[in-house]
Amino acid sequence: MIADRGYEATTLRDIAKEAGVSVGLLYRYFPSKQAVVIALYDELSSEYARQAAEIPPGKWRDRFVFALNTSLHVLEPHRVALRALTPVLVGDPEEGIFSAQTAFSSLRIQQVFERAVAGSSDAPSRPLATALGRVLYVVHLAVLLWWLLDKSSHQRATTALVSLIRQFLPSLSLTLRIPRIRRFLISVDDLADEALFGSLTPL
Repeated sequence: MIADRGYEATTLRDIAKEAGVSVGLLYRYFPSKQAVVIALYDELSSEYARQAAEIPPGKWRDRFVFALNTSLHVLEPHRVALRALTPVLVGDPEEGIFSAQTAFSSLRIQQVFERAVAGSSDAPSRPLATALGRVLYVVHLAVLLWWLLDKSSHQRATTALVSLIRQFLPSLSLTLRIPRIRRFLISVDDLADEALFGSLTPL
């Protein structure tokens, strides 16, 4: 219903009617539309973490691409609904993916990317490994937003973007040997922490 009508136009009363349950029963489990979004996000993040646990050994760049493609695979069946929820997930600090209510789910996903780097055969030493993992998590979010807005047939533009990222990663891996680049990456992570991750502390 959110996919068809949009988030604002969909009410819990409408959802209860469509589901064939009483409004009181629905409110017992989902006291607000925000609770529905949080439940969906939690379910999808749990399934993603389960599938991403099968990440193969190898270099961090290959493990990152696996984690990224796994995310797209898990979210694909829900693309239309997620596209309708994009203003809420991205633009609403109280209900979106960086809100306190969704912190556990967000951290669950973020940790997949941190492990993809830290557990790789060419993992850099800390704190660079942690910074790289979190920056790659942000890159993953940007790709997901691109994917949600992608109007090309069968999201071919997203496939091409992932391919470009894959081609760029070996060069990034080489540049991480340069002290100035390492410091730059850690600074980017610090800024992301201040701008985005500060609210990712479970209640």
